[in-house]
Amino acid sequence: MNFLKHLQWRYATKRMTGAKVPTDKLNKILEAIRFSASSLGLQPYNIFVVENAELKEQLQKIAFNQPQISKASQVIVFAVWDNLTEERINDYFERVKEIRGNYPDNMQMWKNHLMEKITKNTPEENFNWLARQAYIGLGTGLAAAAIEEVDSTPMEGFEPAKLDKLLGLKAKHLRSVLIMPLGYRDMENDFLVNLPKVRRAENQFIQFYL
Repeated sequence: MNFLKHLQWRYATKRMTGAKVPTDKLNKILEAIRFSASSLGLQPYNIFVVENAELKEQLQKIAFNQPQISKASQVIVFAVWDNLTEERINDYFERVKEIRGNYPDNMQMWKNHLMEKITKNTPEENFNWLARQAYIGLGTGLAAAAIEEVDSTPMEGFEPAKLDKLLGLKAKHLRSVLIMPLGYRDMENDFLVNLPKVRRAENQFIQFYL
């Protein structure tokens, strides 16, 4: 299957079987998220892999009892920095220096820009920008899962404050924004499984300026 065929194959799975995703496939999906695009390479979020059955059941209640969660092999939680702080910016640029030996002048320009950003924006404005980076990681994770022929579901439908409390995210200065169950589609009970994918026509979706 080529990449487009994998994307056509995937859908937001509503029912899962409970079958286990092999470790090698899971690791490839997680590594794809780690290498996902991120503004400046900042990666302002962490991912948490929930495999514990009891935790998944509690998470399902927080997510309005959506059934794929408890039957997922894993539930990936995307948790974003609660704010963009001077300490986090300094840590990132120190990591750049550590890995690359140094960084060019334009990196200092970007560091100054970020330092200015945190003083101009409110913490919530900073958080909203950071959260958009997690959505890029989610997209990469969905595509990587499809390539591995693992089903997945992008989900915003949950109560973040309750999930933050369940995983102790506040103490880590993180806030949950997205979850992504991974597993295998229940061919008998998922009403979406055999329905054709609905997408806008190419000539309505793509426009060229030539």
